[in-house]
Amino acid sequence: MNDKLDLQSSDFTSLNIEKIAALFPNCVTETAEGKKIDFDLLKQELSTEIVEGNKERYRLEWPGKRESIVAANLPTTKTLRPVREDSVDFDTTENIYIEGDNLEVLKLLQESYLNKIKMIYIDPPYNTGNDFVYKDNFAKAGEEELFESGQKDEYNQRLVANPETNGRYHSDWLSMMYPRLKLARNLLTEDGVIFISIDDNEVHNLRKMCDEIFGDGNFVADLIWSNKEGGGSSDTKYFRIKHEHIICISRNLELTNIIGTSINNEDRYKSTDDHLNERGPYYLQKLGMGSIQYSESLDYPIKTPDGSTVYPKDNNSGKQACWRWSKPKLEWGIGNDFVVIKKDSKDIWTVYTKQYLNCDNEGNIISRTQRPFGVIDSFSSTQASKLLDSLELGNYFSYAKPPELISYLIDRIINKNDSILDFFSGSATTAHSVMQLNAEDGGNRKYIMVQLPEVTDEKSEAYKAGYKNICEIGKERIRRAANKIKEEKIETAKKDGLFADFKDEQDYVFRVYRLDSSNMQDVYYKPQDYNQGTLDLFADNVKEDRTAEDLVTQIMLDWGLPLSLPIERKTISGKEVYAVAGDSLYCCFDDGIDEDFAKAIAQEKPLRIVFRDRGFKDDTAKENVKQLLKQLSGGTEMRVI
Repeated sequence: MNDKLDLQSSDFTSLNIEKIAALFPNCVTETAEGKKIDFDLLKQELSTEIVEGNKERYRLEWPGKRESIVAANLPTTKTLRPVREDSVDFDTTENIYIEGDNLEVLKLLQESYLNKIKMIYIDPPYNTGNDFVYKDNFAKAGEEELFESGQKDEYNQRLVANPETNGRYHSDWLSMMYPRLKLARNLLTEDGVIFISIDDNEVHNLRKMCDEIFGDGNFVADLIWSNKEGGGSSDTKYFRIKHEHIICISRNLELTNIIGTSINNEDRYKSTDDHLNERGPYYLQKLGMGSIQYSESLDYPIKTPDGSTVYPKDNNSGKQACWRWSKPKLEWGIGNDFVVIKKDSKDIWTVYTKQYLNCDNEGNIISRTQRPFGVIDSFSSTQASKLLDSLELGNYFSYAKPPELISYLIDRIINKNDSILDFFSGSATTAHSVMQLNAEDGGNRKYIMVQLPEVTDEKSEAYKAGYKNICEIGKERIRRAANKIKEEKIETAKKDGLFADFKDEQDYVFRVYRLDSSNMQDVYYKPQDYNQGTLDLFADNVKEDRTAEDLVTQIMLDWGLPLSLPIERKTISGKEVYAVAGDSLYCCFDDGIDEDFAKAIAQEKPLRIVFRDRGFKDDTAKENVKQLLKQLSGGTEMRVI
């Protein structure tokens, strides 16, 4: 209870708005200044005639929508910097963990991962009134951008509380999500999908927003995750809410393929044919069973092994009966071992078809599955808690999703070599799920995790354990999960007697990148803001604290190369050279680049090569190097920074 006196008169405007809202709730809307009355709608409620006002249209509107569109379209000069000390086997892995504001990171990934991500899964803030939302402010000073991590002061906030009393409660959440989903869509393959976890507070707005961004014809499903063992935090005073939504949206519905789940009654496939192993086990089904419409062409006699004849039975229904297969199909089935004619338990000749697990009734080898149900009730948050406990990280996350749930979703979309992106990574459950699935089926799925380094509360168990932000916990979770999965695979190999030949080639490791300001001096982007006297201060257009690897990463992003490509460091003619994906990109930032080096590098015949502008011996050497590369390695494209 608040015991402080307001020491001011009542806000009569707000009181009147509340009174009108009680009578006409549809006339209350959100504006940039908070809750207001839509007077056009109020006039309409008070009139029996059509009141002329703004043109009606079917779309989702909120204050700040135009700004959120601008936020998605604004270019960024930021970059990603490799963090080797936090990475595990940086040079060998294809998995990526990125620390930074996901809006800026999504912009940086546009070229390198355009139409390359098969599946996106995100678990964004739910807007329950207690969660934080990202506050996108593009008017900050350059120096402030360097410190964008976690919660900051009122001039540089990235995460702000969004209580239900906020006059822009829904609007702020929508403004956060819109530009991120707009950019995320570009990264999906044409047959890719995005799964978004959400609760009842914003599911209706999320559906409408996704219809606008992805097209309303690309909605796939509103899946219900029935979290049966969940805690009481989702309870309301009216109902006990034990479910969440997972919205599934496709990039192109016509190309989307949802992979089926295992059939429920697989245990009835008990019989086998030793000479037909590829068909798998089977069960027998009567050819005369089933409530199909009578057809004279399906009503014919079948000869039994003893020479007698059987006909389709009407099962005492009084209706004419028929077989399920035509006569030519039956003859095909007999000739291809799909039909069995034998006496049943009552010593009556009966015709059966073999229903194989891995083969259809046309003779095609298949993987028999069923369409997944729209309600998912096999996984619970208790599983997530127990797993985190086993990794000794149980006290650090309250609402982590179970890896089994994410694995289930991945299994519906991703093949063994596809990539998945999660740009609200949180506890890194998605990375854990990918590693677990790869361990189970030998796949080579790759992940990209993106997470803002939100600072941990100084009173929290995570902070006391030495984790200063969520990214530190997420990375540690991946390391511990990898070790656990490796140990389990070794134990399984020992039990199966395969340990002597056991060779584990799974990719358990990850590269870490961190969002930062550009590697280039501001004059590189805004020369009009500097005079000649100021320009003299910038003898080098690269910032002093930036390394060659920093520059390589920014060039890879600029040239649209995936961050997971192998990077080799080699020495050519006494110069340090970074070779990306073999001969795809060469970078050399040493000084003294001249004609002799050009002749040496031309023998490598790289597709692209980048130098620092100040790295050439002189202006003449720069032009000569360019001409030599054209002459000796015509396919090489040369650029300078």
